Amino acid sequence: MHARETANWAQQHGAEYLDGVIMTTPSGIGKPDYLLLYSGSQAAFDGNRGTLCALGEPMNLGTDAAMASVYDTALLGLMWGTLTGWLHGVALMGADGPGGNVTATAFTEVANRWMKTVGVFMNTYAPHVDAGHYPGDEFTLHLHHRTMNILAHASELRGVMSGLPELLTELTGRAITAGHGNDSYARLVEFIRKDGSPT
Repeated sequence: MHARETANWAQQHGAEYLDGVIMTTPSGIGKPDYLLLYSGSQAAFDGNRGTLCALGEPMNLGTDAAMASVYDTALLGLMWGTLTGWLHGVALMGADGPGGNVTATAFTEVANRWMKTVGVFMNTYAPHVDAGHYPGDEFTLHLHHRTMNILAHASELRGVMSGLPELLTELTGRAITAGHGNDSYARLVEFIRKDGSPT
């Protein structure tokens, strides 16, 4: 990581190094609702907190200088995945046909409420991922898979690209084939990791 190399260089020259990323566009600078992530020297963070606060509310991720850039990459992936799913929904709801011709604005009003539920899933699944234990409870991979097939079929019927639901269906199908159909969606993390198979 370049951040670690820079931090080591700074330390060798008697300096403190703080790495940072701005998780917003220029118009978000100075507003507390946007993420500004920092990692590296605690002394540099504490000593410059006033300046950092002028840019927005700073979040300190610890003394590993590489942490801010890794979070940046992971959070951008979350953004693109979420926005692509939202755009797929916009295209599906806006297509001609029964229940279609819905504007993006109208769909997004409902989607915003749904995102609160998605957040609940994330918070529920996070400790399951950390523990490597994925209880399916009421929403197993079998149920996810059936619903994904419906989404893929609906996309085809409405002339919307079905690549996204097909990708999700294929990934979930691999987990089910491996014997994890009664686990939760969080089990898929084991199939997303580099070798694409459970650890």
